[in-house]
Amino acid sequence: MRRFLPDQFTLLLVATVVLASLLPVTGVAAGWFSVATKCAIALLFFLQGARLSRQVVIGGLLHWRLHLTILATTFGVFPLLGYGIAHLLPFDLPDGMMAGILFIAVLPSTVQSSIAFTSMAGGNVPAAICAATASNIIGMFATPLLIGILLSASGGGFSFDVLFEILLQLLLPFVVGQLLMPWIGDWVRSHKKILSPVDRGSILMVVYLAFSSAVAEGLWHQLSLTDLGELVIINAFMLAVVLTLTMFGSRALGFSRADEIAIVFCGSKKSLASGVPMAGAIFASQGVGAVVLPLMLFHQMQLMICAVIAQHYARTALEPQEA
Repeated sequence: MRRFLPDQFTLLLVATVVLASLLPVTGVAAGWFSVATKCAIALLFFLQGARLSRQVVIGGLLHWRLHLTILATTFGVFPLLGYGIAHLLPFDLPDGMMAGILFIAVLPSTVQSSIAFTSMAGGNVPAAICAATASNIIGMFATPLLIGILLSASGGGFSFDVLFEILLQLLLPFVVGQLLMPWIGDWVRSHKKILSPVDRGSILMVVYLAFSSAVAEGLWHQLSLTDLGELVIINAFMLAVVLTLTMFGSRALGFSRADEIAIVFCGSKKSLASGVPMAGAIFASQGVGAVVLPLMLFHQMQLMICAVIAQHYARTALEPQEA
């Protein structure tokens, strides 16, 4: 049953939401906290750029069929699925939460957990590293463009000026980190445990700021148990569809078992680490808390389900050897 329990970071996210609900930051303090949050996010992407080895990116380009399959799923199948849910299925969620569903659909893949599950299942780990990394780099451009298209098609408002803000806040620190990687990369990678609080702390700061604003706008008075139930159903439906497509689609395309595992875990997952900062930039004038809530639920669901699938892959790989 341990695999179904929330991980430590999820518990911290829940605690942050509770804290924001009881003691939200407002007024002048919220302004200063927003500045500190942007600085923390810039530091987060700077460290990500400094950690990434260029050899990994160059080597990953050689397996182009696998990477194109994952990118087509992440930025093609998922957005189409999100658009279909928003327009074809009879769900009546508040506008902010439906925007959150569309936002999930256009986010890049996760990095750490995709690689971890691929390794656990016995998949192609180098390909997973390259694919997840490429997904996050491309996502800095693709996510704001795709959410703009989906929101415009849904009758929502969106300004493409936010693309510049995202590039300034996220891509620029990442590029600077990459440029300095030859000098500081080894130190950053060797001090992962020391620097990990920057990763988690910056996300928690964004969540606290977002939900503080949402509480001030009356989020919990607008949200019902029916809305939460619909969010769980929609997230489960999206995850099930994409997991099925990536699993059987990779087999139909003739990929090896190791490549199939990488496609399943990199193609079906969405990044909370990239999504929360992007939400703050894209939906700055809207209720960010309502947008981030569906992503937090999806994050926990994908961890639980993918843990079960990874163990199944590992078990079925051992059975022929034992026989």
